[in-house]
Amino acid sequence: MKTIFISLISILLSIASFAQEPADALRLSRLSEEGGTARNQAIGGAGASLGGEFTSLYINPAGLGFYNTGDFVFTPSYSLKNNSSTYLGKTASATKNNFNLGATGFVFAMPTPNSKLRSSAIAIGFRKVADFNNYVYYKGTNNKSSYSEKYLEELISNNATDPNKAQSDFPYTSSLAIRTYLVDPTYNPDSTVSGYVSQANPAYGLIQENNIVTKGGINELSLGGAANIQDKFYFGATITVPFIKYDRQSTFTETDASGNLNNHFNYFKAGESLNTTGIGVNLKLGMIYKPVEYVRLGLAIHTPTYYELTDSYSTSLVTDLEGYGGAGLKQISSLDLTGGDPLISKYSITTPWKFIGSASYVFRETEDVRRQKAFITADIEYLNYKGAAFHATSGDAEGSSYYNSVNKNIDNLYKNAINLKLGGEIKLNTFMLRLGGAYYGNPYQNESAAITKVSGGLGYRDKGIFLDLTYVYSLNKDINYPYQLHDVANSPASLRNTGGNILATVGFKF
Repeated sequence: MKTIFISLISILLSIASFAQEPADALRLSRLSEEGGTARNQAIGGAGASLGGEFTSLYINPAGLGFYNTGDFVFTPSYSLKNNSSTYLGKTASATKNNFNLGATGFVFAMPTPNSKLRSSAIAIGFRKVADFNNYVYYKGTNNKSSYSEKYLEELISNNATDPNKAQSDFPYTSSLAIRTYLVDPTYNPDSTVSGYVSQANPAYGLIQENNIVTKGGINELSLGGAANIQDKFYFGATITVPFIKYDRQSTFTETDASGNLNNHFNYFKAGESLNTTGIGVNLKLGMIYKPVEYVRLGLAIHTPTYYELTDSYSTSLVTDLEGYGGAGLKQISSLDLTGGDPLISKYSITTPWKFIGSASYVFRETEDVRRQKAFITADIEYLNYKGAAFHATSGDAEGSSYYNSVNKNIDNLYKNAINLKLGGEIKLNTFMLRLGGAYYGNPYQNESAAITKVSGGLGYRDKGIFLDLTYVYSLNKDINYPYQLHDVANSPASLRNTGGNILATVGFKF
């Protein structure tokens, strides 16, 4: 933990110029693959060895080599999110629902039955791979620390001995606190500045609330191809271009819990606005081997996604100090100190590698196609979350120093993780029954967080038309730090997201 705090102090020294943090890297790296077809999601998102499924384009493109005819698929979905939180012993809840677009696109197959290359296929698809639309709320009473102490740490770490300069040197953080009298300098007997003090005193008890509203997502455009060698070996590759749009509006409120009307503090509200846009690229490579007709073994490698991103960041502060510094509310925005311009940061980020191993057992058809047939499939995924990294633009020495500090913090906060997926299908003539589940491992070194999914669905296939309907229940455990200080124990909020995702895939063969 000491190493983490040292990294945090390094980040605090540069926070006036940059706004990225380790959580941003995790948000782009830990994707629970909600953008598959309804069939794929019904079997837990597994299928890196199964083949013959449009989602192969995103998991293991070698699976496209099983196609002998063309397909078109369209997958709308609707998500229902119920968030509960526990912070400093208090619980709260919030909800958020919205529509999304899952795997949608075309597969074009080219059979060549009289050669060693039995067939080949290409596919183009679009999907939303990450949905950032969410609302998180938590509340608790803190008698150990205040959000405002991060302003004190920043001022002290930067040796801000001139309060007049400090009113302008930190336009996104401490300058707002000084200008609204939330933070005041303290003086030595010779009138030199000895430090800074906040009007928000945790000794009286502070009611802390955090409202976080996020919007946007990651949409991907993918182009892939595969080859079938003698119905034994299948090889494929996909190039994917993801587009990011992320918007976060957060308001952290601290209120005096004592009811004392003469302690120069009633409440303050610290607002943050972050908008991130950008584009990336990655490559997925895979193969599937059929040692015998019943068995399929798959291996896939997903390269890191390289993103070029732009952040627009601004902050605000509103204080009610019971008349201290002047009657009424005092409010200010970083835009007031920067000529109306938000902080613009251009940078790049690389996400971790992903390695997938998979096995499927396919029950062969009998001569009577009305008899049941089925399959069972399982995937295991390995991700190195410590490998995510920020990079400054070329020639930006200040940015390089800052991102090195953030990357060290990523290395200290996160670890490697294993994801497990399992599912199966039973076919009853033209109807299918499917069940599945998935477990996404904990990415944190010192905290506990995991995602568990249970899914089920129905399918119909006849005369070149297919329709699939799936429901996915998910349980996501995570944490959120409203702020982090280096000299006290930091208390995260424990987040529990439960919800469902309803997917329908409509498609036809051509």
